[in-house]
Amino acid sequence: MLLVVDVGNTNITFGVFDGESLEGTFRMTTKLQRTSDEYGISVRDLLTHNHIDPMGIQDVIIASVVPNVMHSLLSSFIKYFGIHPVVVEPGIKTGIHIATENPRQVGADRIVDAAAAYELYGGPVFVIDFGTGTTYDLVDETGAFVSGVTAPGIRTSAKALWEDAARLPEIEIKKPGSILARETISSMQAGLIYGQIGQTEYIIRQTKKETGYENLKVVATGGLGIIIADEVKSIDIYDPTLTLQGLRLIYNKQNRERPSGAQP
Repeated sequence: MLLVVDVGNTNITFGVFDGESLEGTFRMTTKLQRTSDEYGISVRDLLTHNHIDPMGIQDVIIASVVPNVMHSLLSSFIKYFGIHPVVVEPGIKTGIHIATENPRQVGADRIVDAAAAYELYGGPVFVIDFGTGTTYDLVDETGAFVSGVTAPGIRTSAKALWEDAARLPEIEIKKPGSILARETISSMQAGLIYGQIGQTEYIIRQTKKETGYENLKVVATGGLGIIIADEVKSIDIYDPTLTLQGLRLIYNKQNRERPSGAQP
């Protein structure tokens, strides 16, 4: 089995694939400082809790946008699984050509999402990831990553409201019953959700206008993406496992001899 690891700014998401079948997923918080032993023991315990034998993990691939966790995380797989993970970094085969002005500035998570969307749904494709930041990335019909837009994520915007405005409370992020809010909590929810809906609709519309891609396929992912995808008709597909699938697809492009299995 293949363990795929997406290290984001908020969470580390793990997925286990047996061939093309996603057998299980689990998460841990990114911002806690952990040693390699803590990572190793936690991952083994989470696998076991999800009825997956740690000894069945044959290889690991990681995409990370948080460099300071990588030393401990990589060491944990070497120490507890006997595996040197594949890392999504410059030079790795992805199936995507980065055609921006500075390809090294494009985050690994965006490359993985773009690779998955292009291979699974074809191009041209517009990939939206509703994460810590909301990212909008364009892949053309040849598989070239040609442009991207970056905006604050829904949770990031919400956190800014309740941390920087003394009288605004921490709230649940959900769509309110109406945009015509009559009290503080629903007014904040309306601003966050309807603001993101409007932003998304405009960016999709403007991208189609400037590229001329009227047939542009729009694929969304990310934890809160389902809230927005349900409201934006121009989003064609919501795929919650897009990043994990992208890691699997990129792994399959590597000329890598799989290790015999995990070490005890």
